[in-house]
Amino acid sequence: MESFAVIRADDPVKLSTAISDLQRHGGLTFAISPRELTPNVADKILVEVMKVPLKKQCKSAALVALSDDAGVAIDVLGRIHPPAHVIIVSSRHDIYPRINECIKRLPEMKDYVTPVIQRKM
Repeated sequence: MESFAVIRADDPVKLSTAISDLQRHGGLTFAISPRELTPNVADKILVEVMKVPLKKQCKSAALVALSDDAGVAIDVLGRIHPPAHVIIVSSRHDIYPRINECIKRLPEMKDYVTPVIQRKM
């Protein structure tokens, strides 16, 4: 796992759409299936990574392990504008080892379906 994407959304529909957009439009590769994350934990990760106070609590959250480099993932986010707040966590963040340790214990997201990606000929 090169990096992690913490996705914070206002509702489960926007959360699922944002996760699908990372793959479908961004071309990012997931190392494992998306995991459920409590909104409270996602908010704490935001505060720790961004070093700013929380402005608005999220209502739905997920964690995705990416096979892609953090820099590539950040560039993709600037291009696709998903309908949720996405924080990329790389190995240079202090919280990275804790996320790496706990991700496999988190439950897989229910109702998430991997998008069908059309290959260009």
